[in-house]
Amino acid sequence: MRIAVLLSAGRHPVSGAAVLPRLEAQAIRIAAGLGTPVGLHAGPDAAAVADALGQGLSRIAHVALPEGADPVPVLAASLRAMAPDLVLAGRRGQGGDESGIVPYALAAALGLPLIADVVAVAPGEAAGTLRLDQSLGRGALRRVVVRGPVVATVHPDAPAPLAYAFGQARRGVIEPVAAIVPAGPAAAPAAVEERPYRRRPKLVKGAPTGGSAAERLKAATGEAGAAASGRLLVDPDPDEAAREILAYLRGIGVLAPPSPRPNP
Repeated sequence: MRIAVLLSAGRHPVSGAAVLPRLEAQAIRIAAGLGTPVGLHAGPDAAAVADALGQGLSRIAHVALPEGADPVPVLAASLRAMAPDLVLAGRRGQGGDESGIVPYALAAALGLPLIADVVAVAPGEAAGTLRLDQSLGRGALRRVVVRGPVVATVHPDAPAPLAYAFGQARRGVIEPVAAIVPAGPAAAPAAVEERPYRRRPKLVKGAPTGGSAAERLKAATGEAGAAASGRLLVDPDPDEAAREILAYLRGIGVLAPPSPRPNP
């Protein structure tokens, strides 16, 4: 089985040193159990992915690209020339531009299906098929059988990476590969808008979602419907005030209803 593992230049979150992303190391372990995988990296320097040679790869194909260039066209052209049965990638990069869109854009450029969040891959019973276990979260799995070639991203619940082998890393080879420029006009870069992150408020159970913005603001601040529900307490006893607050929070769904007491 011909397998290609996409490699990216990761950065350590604390030191900023070049490091192999863990998800890609997990992808190498999955690929090593199926055959002899080949790493594929497009970027200015192959030293950023050299650690992959010590974690299960014997060869890395490096396509030299200038800093900031779009890697999808040259990766797609290189994969067409390699014709792998399976392309494995991490869900996102580490320490850089972590959009996570490269595997999807690559699958669209190649016209291949993409199976996300894979934790295991094995040959299918029929010739030319692959059996992939897809994570659905909270330990749930879904088995998918597809006919290759296929692109798959690896979930963090996949088996842990192989132990680093220094001798294997020294025996590994990084092969420079000429960039295959696809024919036709270059695609215009996608417009990206950057803005600071802002937490979105959570919707409260029972809060109105229709109507105008002014009506929703009144409902959120209590200006509307205050007379129709709730009680006005003036200088209440602390215990009574606490009971009213708990009853109100349970009524709007913030707190769960009290559990029934067991019979003595």
